[in-house]
Amino acid sequence: SHHHQFLTKGATMARTAVTVETLSRTGATSPTGTTADPTNDHSVDLGGYPLEEFIFRFTNTNGSDRVATIVAGDNPPAMSAGQGNLDITVPATSGDMTVAGLESARFIQNDGTVSIDLAASFAGKVYAIRVPR
Repeated sequence: SHHHQFLTKGATMARTAVTVETLSRTGATSPTGTTADPTNDHSVDLGGYPLEEFIFRFTNTNGSDRVATIVAGDNPPAMSAGQGNLDITVPATSGDMTVAGLESARFIQNDGTVSIDLAASFAGKVYAIRVPR
């Protein structure tokens, strides 16, 4: 209907999910990652596990340094969201940056996900790796 078109016009695209790959004591294939999508950005579903068990890795094949941003969460539940976003500069061409030790209290969204924004022209992959305790 015409009304429906009005409601959806200009709606933001859904974020592209990053596949979570879980390591184990018995071995797991090395993570393959999710192709970077700087147009829609990314969301990681933590599956109810604490963010502290996750490692995020970013590779950049663009010819310039590009920034990946771990977005501050909703408050609540992210009581430390006021500390703001975390920007990770991923070097040009063959950049490979890995981040761990992120606090749920700063970055968790109210739907249990983590949002990752990528700078325009970011090219490469985004990895979400869970290391069980």
